Amino acid sequence: MLSVAQARAHILALAPLPLREIVPLASAAGRVLFEPLTASRSQPPFAASSMDGYAAKRADLHDGAVLTIVGESAAGGGWDGQLQSGQALRIFTGAPVPNGADTVIIQEDVTSDGTYITLGQNRDTAQYIRPAGDDFLVGQMFGAGRRLNAQHIALLAAMNHAYIPVARRPIVALVPTGNELVNVGEIASASQIISSNNLGLKALIEQAGALVRLLPIAPDTATGLSATLAQCAEADLIVTLGGASVGDHDLVATVGQKAGLKLDFYKIAMRPGKPLMAGRLNGIPMVGLPGNPVSSMVCGYVFLLPLLRAILGLPQAAPLQRLPLAAALPPNGKRTHYMRARIADGLVHIHQRQDSSLLSVLAESDCLAIQPNDDPGMPKGALIEIMPLSTIS
Repeated sequence: MLSVAQARAHILALAPLPLREIVPLASAAGRVLFEPLTASRSQPPFAASSMDGYAAKRADLHDGAVLTIVGESAAGGGWDGQLQSGQALRIFTGAPVPNGADTVIIQEDVTSDGTYITLGQNRDTAQYIRPAGDDFLVGQMFGAGRRLNAQHIALLAAMNHAYIPVARRPIVALVPTGNELVNVGEIASASQIISSNNLGLKALIEQAGALVRLLPIAPDTATGLSATLAQCAEADLIVTLGGASVGDHDLVATVGQKAGLKLDFYKIAMRPGKPLMAGRLNGIPMVGLPGNPVSSMVCGYVFLLPLLRAILGLPQAAPLQRLPLAAALPPNGKRTHYMRARIADGLVHIHQRQDSSLLSVLAESDCLAIQPNDDPGMPKGALIEIMPLSTIS
């Protein structure tokens, strides 16, 4: 069996190169920037006042000085003259500072009769001028390979990019399998369960930035599964759920290989998630996840998210952090154990119940604690690696 790291490397090697498309900036939140962009203008494009007050020459400023008001500069409408000694210009926040001025006196520090201003004592001595290009300069670069958030959108708008190149969202064909499953909202027989990992994985994949084509539940027959796989021909990635084990009704590998699947690996040294497989179905990357609800979700975090990041041109996530255990852990066996856990008071609290069918435990978790294979056990307070189950960035 492959280790988790080996399996992840094999899966990442399946990733196709990101594809480019152009979208309006107004629709680009959450998309991944495909290539660097540069500012087409400086911000601010002129020296601007950061306060309401009067533009003047610093050399003229002394207690009781009287300056002649020669005009006004407002946001969107500057003053074209040259300020001379003994003059002041009424100015408002965001307005261009006139030529000849090197300071802005805040309005609270003067008295005005509409024609002259008189400077008071104990004035604020700050300049209150934002230099041209103080935020960014024309030609300044905004790097690619990042998911655009609200701050990024605002900056790119200020750089005057109405349309931007982004990575095309990959289409993921999600194929649940199993006679024991019925869709949510349907009536299940006494021997059936509600399909949950299809919708859980759909949400996870969409949060990662891909588009999901959720196929109907494929029956445990070679004919039915083959027909379902044939519907995946236009996808960028195929993800099957269930049917990846070794039972008589686990047909994904057998049927897939007859349909053109070149299997890269099958089974990994991990729990939950041992029956994982990956390869290419007629050139399309394909990952077969376990059918067990928690196993499939855990494998989604461990393997699908890194794969989707690669397809979108994003860098891989930062190295996992390590936090101290709230209680001791017993020895582990031959497979790396991804345990549902919560972080509280800076400690990792691992849930007592780790059966891979317990979605309620997963729902109460905010991380996976990772105990290496053949680990002799960990005392309370020992540092353990954790994988956060947080918002995808």
